[in-house]
Amino acid sequence: MTEILNAGITILYMISAVLFIRGIKLLGKADTARKGNTLSAVGMLIAIITVLFEKDVLASFPLGYGLILLAVVIGAVIGAVWAKKVEMTGMPQLVALFNGFGGLSSLLVALTQYVNTEEAKPFEGITLGLTIAIGAIAFTGSIVAWGKLSGKMFKKSVTIPAKNALNACLAIIGLIGIFIYAFSGMNSSIGLIGIIAVTAAYLILGFTMVVTIGGGDMPVIISLLNAFSGLAAAFAGLAIANSVLVVSGCLVGTSGLILTLIMCKAMNRTLYSLLFGSFGASASKKGAGSGKEPKAMSVEDAYLILEAASSVVFIPGYGMAVAQAQHSVKELADKLEENGAEVNFAIHPVAGRMPGHMNVLLAEANVPYEQLKTADEMNPQMPNTDVAIVIGANDVVNPSALDDETSPLYGMPIINAFEARTVFVLKRGKGAGFSGVENPLFTNDNTVMLYGDAKQTVSALVSEFDDV
Repeated sequence: MTEILNAGITILYMISAVLFIRGIKLLGKADTARKGNTLSAVGMLIAIITVLFEKDVLASFPLGYGLILLAVVIGAVIGAVWAKKVEMTGMPQLVALFNGFGGLSSLLVALTQYVNTEEAKPFEGITLGLTIAIGAIAFTGSIVAWGKLSGKMFKKSVTIPAKNALNACLAIIGLIGIFIYAFSGMNSSIGLIGIIAVTAAYLILGFTMVVTIGGGDMPVIISLLNAFSGLAAAFAGLAIANSVLVVSGCLVGTSGLILTLIMCKAMNRTLYSLLFGSFGASASKKGAGSGKEPKAMSVEDAYLILEAASSVVFIPGYGMAVAQAQHSVKELADKLEENGAEVNFAIHPVAGRMPGHMNVLLAEANVPYEQLKTADEMNPQMPNTDVAIVIGANDVVNPSALDDETSPLYGMPIINAFEARTVFVLKRGKGAGFSGVENPLFTNDNTVMLYGDAKQTVSALVSEFDDV
């Protein structure tokens, strides 16, 4: 009977792993993302139920059922409230919190395993230590990222003297703590000192590593912290000998790391410079448009240009999320297509404040997936584009990245909006972008500014087409 039960548990874990892998695959496209999310959720449900059977939790009735049901209810209520109330502008910081909670849960699993283990082999001790280390970095790092993105903490740039030396010392202290309790007996007083040292050192390291990084790097940091939370879960699975936790953690960790590297490439950055530098903390002093003032245009005049356009490219940024303008943008795109124009959307990998931020917004507005193009796809077509409409984007269309070696953006691949015949820039005011870098695009001869709330401006353009 025991052998049959063990075989059944193994099969259920395999089914969960297959659903996770398939779910992540489907998440790669907008039209299958919902199905992928559902499959992953079903896989997690199967994994949870299987764990309950494997650990014989259900036998501890009613306490086991009661505690599990309480946790499920609390989590479901919090999740439902957040899902209903969070705005798309708040999604990046919410994702940062989720990453932090993932790291914290792995950290707590490792500490619980430490408390409940009377004797363990060095391998188990080391994996528990790595779980604590990575989980702690993911937790405090994500809290800092949440504070920066939400504007609730660290509104001004933070500098730490000898930051890299401090971080190296913290990492070394934590590693020493891991080896102390892994090789001195996990329940010894020396082992307890080791576990305290590794936990404290890496909680502090998560803070010091992220707090000095500027706003321009936040989308990449969120992706990296997501990878950390996955790796922490994978090491937790090794420590408690749970195969499905190892598989799911590796999937999250590797996909997050791949996405991080893709985004670093999109910013002409390296992972090393991301962790040990601080892009975005300082602004470029050059590229202010040679003292020229941006040219403003009325909605009525902008309509006349759009009405004659045969090709239009929308380039969205965080400003579109702030204004909640995605539905109005979809309406304007439909009007342009009805008028005979070819419409596309150029999406930069780091547009917005989290990976895929613009894709999610536009998918919410039912923009066809085929119209969402990468910078590599759109840049060759940009010289033949009649109108490029930049909505709340700054850094991802900044020509300084191509020709200003003093700019923090120099070398970063951008969307070449400046090559379009006419560029409309929708902004609330004349301020710089999130990274604080001035944009000479705004004073180019072929650029005109449409100042005001992006949603109201786009809606006014739609009304002009309706009035014809």
